[in-house]
Amino acid sequence: MTKKTTIMRYSIAELEQMRKTSQSDWAASDAMTEEEIEAAIASDPDEAGMVVDWTQATLTFPAPKAVLNMRVDQDVLDYFRGTGRGYQTKINAILRAYVDAQK
Repeated sequence: MTKKTTIMRYSIAELEQMRKTSQSDWAASDAMTEEEIEAAIASDPDEAGMVVDWTQATLTFPAPKAVLNMRVDQDVLDYFRGTGRGYQTKINAILRAYVDAQK
């Protein structure tokens, strides 16, 4: 089984070349003042009416997982292991869906 990855690695020179060939006008954006940046954001139709109030934001962490030793049929375990990395997370998601359906 080959490992699928989405991590891309670039050298500093490659990143600089990408920046040079970008369609963005980096010199113009670097020259903008904070007020000009705020005005450009305010005039963007995609940002219209978007007000984010971060004063009420809270940081929450998921509850820690419980450690469980469980006996399951070998073919069931083989199936989930055959799905690749994260098979235990998949098992948990299926159990979570079952619990939610029972409520």
